[in-house]
Amino acid sequence: MSDNVTIVVKEPFALNLRRLCILRNIEIGAQLSVLALAVYVLEMPLPLVPMFAVILALALLSALTWLRLKLPRPVTLQEFYFQVVMDVLALTALLYFAGGSTNPFVSLFLLPMVIVAATLPRRYAWGMAALTIACYTTLMFVYVPLPHTGISYLKDFDLHIFGMWFGFLLGVGLIIFVAMKMATELRERDRILAEAREQALRDEHLVALGTLAAGAAHELGTPLATMAVLTRELEREHASPRDLPYKLKILRQQVDRCKGILSTISERAGTARAESGYVLDLERYLEQIMGEWHTVRPVAQVDCHFDGVRPAPSIVVDKTLKQAFFNLLNNAADASVESVEVRGEWNTEKLVFDVCDRGTGFEPAAQAHIGTPHFTTKKEGQGLGIFLSQAVIKRFGGDVQYAPRDGGGIRTRIILPLTRLAAPLPV
Repeated sequence: MSDNVTIVVKEPFALNLRRLCILRNIEIGAQLSVLALAVYVLEMPLPLVPMFAVILALALLSALTWLRLKLPRPVTLQEFYFQVVMDVLALTALLYFAGGSTNPFVSLFLLPMVIVAATLPRRYAWGMAALTIACYTTLMFVYVPLPHTGISYLKDFDLHIFGMWFGFLLGVGLIIFVAMKMATELRERDRILAEAREQALRDEHLVALGTLAAGAAHELGTPLATMAVLTRELEREHASPRDLPYKLKILRQQVDRCKGILSTISERAGTARAESGYVLDLERYLEQIMGEWHTVRPVAQVDCHFDGVRPAPSIVVDKTLKQAFFNLLNNAADASVESVEVRGEWNTEKLVFDVCDRGTGFEPAAQAHIGTPHFTTKKEGQGLGIFLSQAVIKRFGGDVQYAPRDGGGIRTRIILPLTRLAAPLPV
């Protein structure tokens, strides 16, 4: 099983260019609607041929942009800026044929300015500011005047005011649309990057702990082997296994257990499943975990209940995952050895495993630090059990959640997808 974590961050300029293309299509529709209103309702004799030519060129640019977005080549910063410049030039051309700076829609020059200021570096924002100011200033002196409609000056002025208001309303709406989309995307990208940094920090801690554990396993292997040889020699001194002293039996069992733990530590995490895994149905796997754990903690009083689809899905057993369950069960037993509740529910896709205790729980100030390395509420704890358990469960795509219980204590919930543990189908 691969332990690599792949974090996909969508290319920001490609997303922004796609939104710009959508916005351009909205503008084209609005421009055609305004032209139809001016010609057929207000009966204004506008130069339709050059204006439709500009709109057609804008539509062609939009179509080419959609085709370009399907290419694997990434969208560059300069390419996105060029697209915005083309929109500014097209708007300038349309305003030139429709009254220049006297046109109420001249406020739409604000929109490309906001887009560039929100998405590109400062020098591009200054460049766009210079371009829009230059275009606006030119339109104050060079333009085709709007024709009179034959209505009174007051009504004509009222129509102009209404047009300015409508243009401002449209500009504000479009700006809000673009700004909100871009802000949402930026927040999402920041969240993904924060998760990536957190994952990198977790991996760094795990590598350090893995190196330390491998060194410790190597150092402890020799004394444990010596102890195993000595216990076997002591066993040979007795005529029959029934004559073995009770303490010697316990010592032998504990030495074998330590050797098993060291062999597990020595296994490479990436190949543990392939080398030592075996197929077992989920219900039997959970019962096996609880049976082995109860052998280690025989004093703990456990109320255990499992329920789910039958037959239970088959999984490939992983030793590191079993140790993660052990760590969380040990924490519950340490908190309230006389009252540990275990509930397991599953379907074909995921397992929900609850470990509940009646301990003192976590202080509110400590809630945010649960699962961080070397954080512990125990007097003699090292603060690695929960951290390692969470790291293992997250490696399988799962999650660990903590919540206070009514009446005191903590409910630790493991949510584990079964896809990465599923046994391969027989060929």
